[in-house]
Amino acid sequence: MEFAYPRPQMQRSNWTSLNGKWRFCFDDAGEFALPSQIKSWPLEITVPFPPESEASGIGDRGFHSFCWYERDFDCPRSTGRVILRFGAVDYNARVWINGCLAITHEGGHTPFWADITDMLHPSGNQTVTVHVEDDPHELAKPRGKQDWQLEPHSIWYPRTTGIWQTVWFERVADNYIEKIRWTPEVPHYAIGFEARVIGESTDDLTVDVCLRHGEQLLAHDRYQVVDGQVDRLIVLSDPGIDDFRNELLWSPERPTLIDATVRLMHGEEVVDQFASYTAMRSVHILRDRFMLNGRPYMLRLVLDQGYWPDTLLTAPGDEALRRDVELAKAMGFNGVRKHQKVEDPRYLYWADTLGLMVWEEMPSAYRFTRSAIKRTVREWGEVIERDYSHPCVIVWVPFNESWGVPELASVGKQRHAVQALYHLTKTLDATRPVIGNDGWESSATDIIGIHDYDANIEHLSQRYGAGIQPDQLFDRRRPGGRILTLDGYPHRGQPIMLTEFGGIAFAKCTQPDVKHTWGYTAAKDENEFARMYAELMDAVIHTALFSGFCYTQFADTFQEANGLLCADRAPKIPLEEIAKVTCISRTHIPGGV
Repeated sequence: MEFAYPRPQMQRSNWTSLNGKWRFCFDDAGEFALPSQIKSWPLEITVPFPPESEASGIGDRGFHSFCWYERDFDCPRSTGRVILRFGAVDYNARVWINGCLAITHEGGHTPFWADITDMLHPSGNQTVTVHVEDDPHELAKPRGKQDWQLEPHSIWYPRTTGIWQTVWFERVADNYIEKIRWTPEVPHYAIGFEARVIGESTDDLTVDVCLRHGEQLLAHDRYQVVDGQVDRLIVLSDPGIDDFRNELLWSPERPTLIDATVRLMHGEEVVDQFASYTAMRSVHILRDRFMLNGRPYMLRLVLDQGYWPDTLLTAPGDEALRRDVELAKAMGFNGVRKHQKVEDPRYLYWADTLGLMVWEEMPSAYRFTRSAIKRTVREWGEVIERDYSHPCVIVWVPFNESWGVPELASVGKQRHAVQALYHLTKTLDATRPVIGNDGWESSATDIIGIHDYDANIEHLSQRYGAGIQPDQLFDRRRPGGRILTLDGYPHRGQPIMLTEFGGIAFAKCTQPDVKHTWGYTAAKDENEFARMYAELMDAVIHTALFSGFCYTQFADTFQEANGLLCADRAPKIPLEEIAKVTCISRTHIPGGV
């Protein structure tokens, strides 16, 4: 079980993982309110694996609304501050240190932290206790694909309760940099840099930023901290000719990263220091095309739900995350649509490093209430804040298939919710395209995403093939019985992409605890599976109407046996054969890079 430093863009050296064995108990009756009320701990759990997973050592997939965690750890008091961090806890968390309440957090997919310095015992022997509330039946909270029925059904899977990403603490100085933000400005050959400094009397501090590409020094600047903030544009030396400029641009074909060393300085004394990275990369929409670094680019995506058989939403370790990125690329895809999951930052690190684009999607709630929208807005803002600086992230998707807004076509406040999330996302990040609602019933959106699981090649050609004009498509097509665009929001020339299709089931390697499997269509053996995939991809890739596609799906996910890979990531047919089909033609659209 190997877990690397969990914040890859702020890599400090003085940190300690708290993953491993914790005391654990369920509290189904909600009997306990404080750690002191718990007299016994009947179970032991391996963090960060959720209690529903086999890897946790518990493997209990029943209904449990409340649970408790506790462990002892060694952390002697010394100079500076101690920051306790959680990658993600589903859903409501309260954290105590030595019986003192340190922090509360709501939201199952985003990180939180607490300065626990003043709660530590001088002896160094510390205790952390975590209480989790996660109602398995609550549908008015962002929950993604977590099932509300006892047994996984249809397209929903086992629940994830409690801690499911890394827990750790790190030592920092009394003044330290809490967060940074990188914004590439490709047309100006510059990189925006923002930093927030925490501590007392920060105005006599400076931030030193050194950018390198390999051995080449790109910039080395120092900026004054004002009101705890630094916000500057780092202009690089423009090499002029495109051949030299392009060497520094990030793309799946050439994932060039710029290494950064960031230091907080008091005079010439280094107060805080960490390693980071950024990239020169731009994404935007130009008429009907997706643009990467100013050139049209054909998106070849695969839908990836990010589940593993024994660990569920939690990856088995860092190598498993790297392997998933490598496998997507080996199958010929240049990106993934992370579906109904905010993936671990370490996955984004490997996507940045190895060159794989990522569509990031907000896990859905399934009831439309004021509470559901407020929860979604708050957590979606935290998602964007966490992942803004990753060059691999190219599109934000706040809603999928009208989930959580089921009467989108007829209820005004539901339409307003989608439009508001679209505009909020554009406000928080003006550098990336946003799909307001993927699949159908589009309103405010930069890309029209269509979901169509018809496996009949003739039907697909009739709908999307040569001679079909966009106005004909939007007048006629009703995937899932839903209109493609809402009244008042006609197609305005945005790119059209087939963002879910395929779903060919081939149950080559089912999981032991899965009673039945399904897909949107089925193949009886490897040869038929390979033929159906090739025919379907050929039909879609040769459709000039589309400027991108997303095949369903990357790997089998419990009862859905429609992956290109088995749940354990074993290929159903050779990776080389999949890649040849995925890249069969129009790898880049005419005029593209």
